[in-house]
Amino acid sequence: MKHKYIYLNVAQKLANQIRNGVLKKGDRLPSIRGLCDEYDISMNTAKRVYIELESESLVISVPQSGYFVSSANYSDYPLPKASNPMLLADSDVPKDIINKVYSNIGSKNLTLFSINALYGEFLPTNQMKKEIGLAIKTLNNGGVDYESVQGSVNLRRMIASRSSTWGGNLTEEDIVTTNGSINAISLCLLALGRPGDTVAIESPCYPGIFQLAIDLGFKVLELPTDPVTGVKIDALREVLNEIDICLLISNYNTPLGSCMPTEHKKIVVELLAQHNIPLIEDDVYGDLNFNGKRPTCCKAFDTTGNVLWCSSISKTIAPGYRVGWVSAGKYQDKIIELKLIHSISSPPLLQEAVASFIKSGKYEKHLRELRRKLFANYQKILDIIINEFPQNTKVTRPEGGLSLWIEFDEKVNTIKLYDLCIKEGISIAPGRMFTVQKQFQNCIRISIGLPWSNDVEDKLKRIGVLSKKAF
Repeated sequence: MKHKYIYLNVAQKLANQIRNGVLKKGDRLPSIRGLCDEYDISMNTAKRVYIELESESLVISVPQSGYFVSSANYSDYPLPKASNPMLLADSDVPKDIINKVYSNIGSKNLTLFSINALYGEFLPTNQMKKEIGLAIKTLNNGGVDYESVQGSVNLRRMIASRSSTWGGNLTEEDIVTTNGSINAISLCLLALGRPGDTVAIESPCYPGIFQLAIDLGFKVLELPTDPVTGVKIDALREVLNEIDICLLISNYNTPLGSCMPTEHKKIVVELLAQHNIPLIEDDVYGDLNFNGKRPTCCKAFDTTGNVLWCSSISKTIAPGYRVGWVSAGKYQDKIIELKLIHSISSPPLLQEAVASFIKSGKYEKHLRELRRKLFANYQKILDIIINEFPQNTKVTRPEGGLSLWIEFDEKVNTIKLYDLCIKEGISIAPGRMFTVQKQFQNCIRISIGLPWSNDVEDKLKRIGVLSKKAF
């Protein structure tokens, strides 16, 4: 605890100097070793100081050059407003725009700001090729046989071990592997409800979630959501008697990038347990924290088996592998039964490769580097949006994940903006695709998962220019 207070104290001193203008934009800051000498602190404490300052967008790290006062200190810049959907959803799924956007997946001719995935150098492609080769040699018959329904024991063991990073206390028996996170969520919905039941979700929300729920016959109720702290607890309290299931992306939600505070997660888990309403928690972005402090999960506060925690490696290792999992608490047996019916088993080869990658320690090393690169991307993109986009543009400032939510002037029609962008080889995600109600027409989601380049920078600036024509 003492160590924690030391780094916060030093970080606060430097933050005050930056905010008061003593340290100017672009000024070089002491090296890690220099900070150690100046404040008589350890190397680890000095690193934590700069992680804290980076998380506040006050400092930027330049490889081989050191730390500098950031030009992107926008802590007081206005955020997009919290959502205020109608309590009763009209289930007006915007299929046309959703289909347009997702038909761009895999396109080599478009700059895909619209798809929340990692590309190029952000993915450990070469390392995973080696892991797959090793898995072919170590698995019986090279991995061509069926895996057990519950999934690879090695992968489940690694997932359970890593749960301690967010306050979990899982064992390998608590995990069932799935074909990605959306498959896990599908199994959960099938296990928990029946057509006509109501599922409460954040607003805005990833369209794959409400499309899935509605396709399975559920009603969808969108909850007011804050761009920083996530779903509003008071709004959830008001509808507890009207909902059957709650489904939340508690950490770095897409598209807002919001992260529920730890205390909010605890309250939500307790509220839902009291009313016997199961919570499906999609934690697919949880490992992508910018500041090195992995947020906890709602599952950490689950004492009744009421939280079904879902995740995958799609946002960290390989979106195409479709390796996911669920820890379903008291619904575990039902999940296993449904998995047997719907898919029999998961591909053993990819599961084993992922398990080996995690066990070797390479995954944690990859995450550290990935977080640093994503944060650098985030700062560059934020700087362009603030300085190059039209006045009155608002943008979220998440502490992790892959999403930036941009709110233009109300006159801007982002479906028209999408059409203008496509003509110039740019794909964006209009806000209307993240809701089943008529809202967010002046918003877009931008993914930060594209490696930075001059072309990415130019295309991002063009979005700002084209938004002035999208009326």
